[in-house]
Amino acid sequence: MHKGRVVFGAMDEVVFGRPAAEAVVEQTDHLRASRAFLMVSGTLNRQTDEIDKIRKALGPRYVGIFDAMPPHTPREAVVAAANQARAADADLIITVGGGSITDGAKAVQLCLANDVGTVEGIDLVRAVRGVAPPMTAPRVRQISVPTTIAGGEFSAIAGVTNARTKVKEMLHHRLVMPRAVILDPAITVHTPEWLFLSTGIRAVDHCVEGICSREAHPYADAQARHGLAMLASGLPRVKADPSDLDARMDCQLGTWLSTGPLTSGVPMGASHGIGYVLGAAYGVPHGYTSCVMLPAVMRWNKSDNAERQALVAAAMGRLGEDAGDVLDDFIRALGMPRSLREVHVAAEHFDRIAELAMATPWVPRNPRKIAGPAQVREMLQLAA
Repeated sequence: MHKGRVVFGAMDEVVFGRPAAEAVVEQTDHLRASRAFLMVSGTLNRQTDEIDKIRKALGPRYVGIFDAMPPHTPREAVVAAANQARAADADLIITVGGGSITDGAKAVQLCLANDVGTVEGIDLVRAVRGVAPPMTAPRVRQISVPTTIAGGEFSAIAGVTNARTKVKEMLHHRLVMPRAVILDPAITVHTPEWLFLSTGIRAVDHCVEGICSREAHPYADAQARHGLAMLASGLPRVKADPSDLDARMDCQLGTWLSTGPLTSGVPMGASHGIGYVLGAAYGVPHGYTSCVMLPAVMRWNKSDNAERQALVAAAMGRLGEDAGDVLDDFIRALGMPRSLREVHVAAEHFDRIAELAMATPWVPRNPRKIAGPAQVREMLQLAA
């Protein structure tokens, strides 16, 4: 008999297939916001007119912009953005960009609500061993226009990197989930191919680790399995024809569905846990961590969850095949890296990675029990 609990997040709506500028103005009206602060991709701001379209559409409600968020959302940039938004007296944050910008704005919401104005001040709002400290709830909320497809805009968790310790720390509060997400496939055509496709594999990883979890349940399965099918169809079509907006929309909708397990209480596994470490400590792009680790983790886990892995292969249209091999083939066909060596992580780093991975929230909840760093090392060897 299934047992569990599905907690619905604080998101009001998802708008898809409409131009971003039009949908942003509609949401700003709906929220009665009068001082909108933009946190956006620097490349989009400087090299396209997409941000300008949004700025013009907002008119006098536009009060400022931050476009200098580095990958992995370092504390320093979060505090700089928060101080700028505070000085602008913002009553709404609009993000246009990838996961680092989305997570940055989530953290900014907590900084604004809790008077955090220094790098050290982030300690007041970060979770310790998965438990968030008492804090004031965000009052300035967020609208997100994602340009990549890792899916972070659908969660109430922000990953912020501590440059001093090289650890990605979690900040969470139910109200940091964006009030609304706007999925506009047209704005993603500017995203570099490697970034769009690799973050798509991150979304595949959400589906796969959700399906394979010991704590999977039918509500999460329904979303993850359909999301995986949409991604398995959409990503190769985007690779074949970058101007195919229908394929991009399928990838965006598949990504939304991919977050079903995580947002309904199903934990991720070792691919996500090791990925946190590769990103924060070794600068490996978010999506590449999944490209490199997911097939290896599947192979290591197979002795304990072959039945669930069979569901993965079936959702990807390869019924009866080995899911680790199916994922390996799929990631290679997209031209993504498939080894730690390709992302410049050498065997000499494996001991440290394994130690740090044990402290992440997901490695202890991997479907096959991980007793200690030696077993994480086995997965790293499989991905070497």
